[in-house]
Amino acid sequence: MVVQVAEDSSYALAVEVNSETDFAARDENFAAFCQTVLAKAFAEKQTDVEALMAGELSEARDALVQKIGENIGVRRIMLVEGDVVSAYVHGTGNLAALVSLNGGNAELAKDVAMHVTAVNPQVVNKEDMPADVVAKEKEIILAQPDMASKPAEIAEKMVVGRINKFLSENSLSEQPFVKNPDVKVGQLVKDAGASVASFVRIEVGEGIEVEKKDFADEVAEQLKG
Repeated sequence: MVVQVAEDSSYALAVEVNSETDFAARDENFAAFCQTVLAKAFAEKQTDVEALMAGELSEARDALVQKIGENIGVRRIMLVEGDVVSAYVHGTGNLAALVSLNGGNAELAKDVAMHVTAVNPQVVNKEDMPADVVAKEKEIILAQPDMASKPAEIAEKMVVGRINKFLSENSLSEQPFVKNPDVKVGQLVKDAGASVASFVRIEVGEGIEVEKKDFADEVAEQLKG
């Protein structure tokens, strides 16, 4: 599985292509296919996998599957547009981020993208956190053992404090910049006369449920076979 990105001055695009094993992902034919997919998606500014894979790319994928002997699939395409955009891909190719800034420059956007891959914020600003996520976090806090014995007014203050801590830790603008922890990302960007418009973080395989079997069950299944 790999993530590859392409960018210009107005938009950046990332493509996740999945294989069944890391061995296949290191195959030069697989790498060439990924580059072909990325180039076509970028040129067409296409985020619909089904539309992208129609025709020649579908035939190329089928040929690659036959050659490598593993299933190959384009899982998703992510796009970020804006005034200033850049992207960062972690060395392994398993993690990437796209960032759009209002103002600033591509170097700053790339630094922010690097931070996003490393720290994994959920939102740009605290105010952007979905209400259902905050409500769920409040439920978790209230269920903690140290909350049970506290008077209601103290418990409420503790909840507010812990929610604020949660929001700060998960909001990009509030996080200490990974390359200089003395400065928060929001301040870093502001000092450059910019602001973060949006970001996307892509980790290969995230959200894919892998079936886990008990070892004894696996052995039993093999014996039955």
